[in-house]
Amino acid sequence: MIAILTGDIINSRKDKQGIWRDKLKNILSIYGKEPENWEIFRGDSFQLEISLLESLKAALSIKASIKQIKDIDVRIAIGIGEKDYESNRITQSTGAAFINSGVCFDNLKKYSLLIKSPNSEFDEEMNLYLILALLVMDNWLPVTAQVVKESILHQEMNQIVLAKMLGKSQSTISEALKRAGYDEIMKMEKRYRKLVNQYFMVDKLNEK
Repeated sequence: MIAILTGDIINSRKDKQGIWRDKLKNILSIYGKEPENWEIFRGDSFQLEISLLESLKAALSIKASIKQIKDIDVRIAIGIGEKDYESNRITQSTGAAFINSGVCFDNLKKYSLLIKSPNSEFDEEMNLYLILALLVMDNWLPVTAQVVKESILHQEMNQIVLAKMLGKSQSTISEALKRAGYDEIMKMEKRYRKLVNQYFMVDKLNEK
């Protein structure tokens, strides 16, 4: 089983310089190669193939990357399932994961991040967590989003090291993470990994 993230940029036209594209490419490149694992298409839409255990972390880091740009956001649907046909371009591959991601994306009306899998109980629990988390995440300011993104990507760093890397004070980092609900959001991400193992019997040793 794999996860397919399907997304698009909200208010992309407000970013006249197209900064969002560079930020999106940079973050997607961390999780795979273009076009086998990810592609940007139809202007401001994208797909990413990733392991189940890393999929929510990837979605959170993508959101934090894009939210660094004022008035710009991103919608992401996480689809879980099998891959029936593998192409050298992700947008030409097929399978239940792609179908679930597409169906989920089409239903992203009120919320900007949801999940669809073969298990409705898993979806119900995780989507409740996501809807609650979005009350905070949708309001991340650009500076806060930058700190969140780097914290997600560098979880091995303490706040002092992170502050030095970003050229900020440790207190600024601490306050930004509190405002962002970072600790609570990462507890949700940890719960996601546990549920993935519980419902889909994913062996971490077999994950990429």
